[in-house]
Amino acid sequence: MNKYILIIIIVSLISFTTFIKSTTKNLENDIYNKKESIELLDTKYNLVLLENNYLTSPAKLFQYFEDLNETDYIPIDITNLSKVDFFEKKMTIKNFIKDK
Repeated sequence: MNKYILIIIIVSLISFTTFIKSTTKNLENDIYNKKESIELLDTKYNLVLLENNYLTSPAKLFQYFEDLNETDYIPIDITNLSKVDFFEKKMTIKNFIKDK
């Protein structure tokens, strides 16, 4: 009789431990997923807050407009643009637009 009781107690303890470990694993996964979700939302929030405070404030928009009007732009001749390639200690310069 004592052997049966001991076996039942051991089996029930093993079962209980397995159940607790499984539940704990699921909780850890849920916590990890929630933390990742919070980090993503926090990043998005910070970006939106930055955009709202920095880019869309009326004072900044007027300042950007004034800066753009004060800058003198010079047209660039696209035939003078070149591409520089580095390959095994050699440098090659190629024009983007071929001369006709």
